[in-house]
Amino acid sequence: MLAFAESIQLIPDGTILIHIAIIISMVFVLNRLLFKPVLRTLNDREARTHGRSDEARETIRKVGESLSRYENSLRQARAEGYSLLERQQSEANGERQRRIAEVRREVEEQLGQEKNEIQAQAERARATLLGEAERVAADIKVQVLRR
Repeated sequence: MLAFAESIQLIPDGTILIHIAIIISMVFVLNRLLFKPVLRTLNDREARTHGRSDEARETIRKVGESLSRYENSLRQARAEGYSLLERQQSEANGERQRRIAEVRREVEEQLGQEKNEIQAQAERARATLLGEAERVAADIKVQVLRR
């Protein structure tokens, strides 16, 4: 190790300037041939990745808007369907009530006619019975008086 320690030179000589020039030229050459193309590729990749993620976000936003429009139109269609169903039920109920009222009126009319007919029959039956009773009474009177 001592032999190695003696070969180290602690005081710089003129070769240091050559070493500095070589290092600076290597930095320029490496920067131009290696670092710039690699950095450009990385930046392009980052731009594409970022661009793709922006594109994906935009697609998600558009899908969300489309889904929202679809849900709104679905809600509107359901509301219209329920409204139509309610209107039809209301019309059916109105028609049913009208028919019930008509049948009720017809039944009441028939009942009135039947009552009138029954009263007329009862009057005829009373008249017939009254006449028959008078005849029977006359027959009984005749038979009682003959004795």
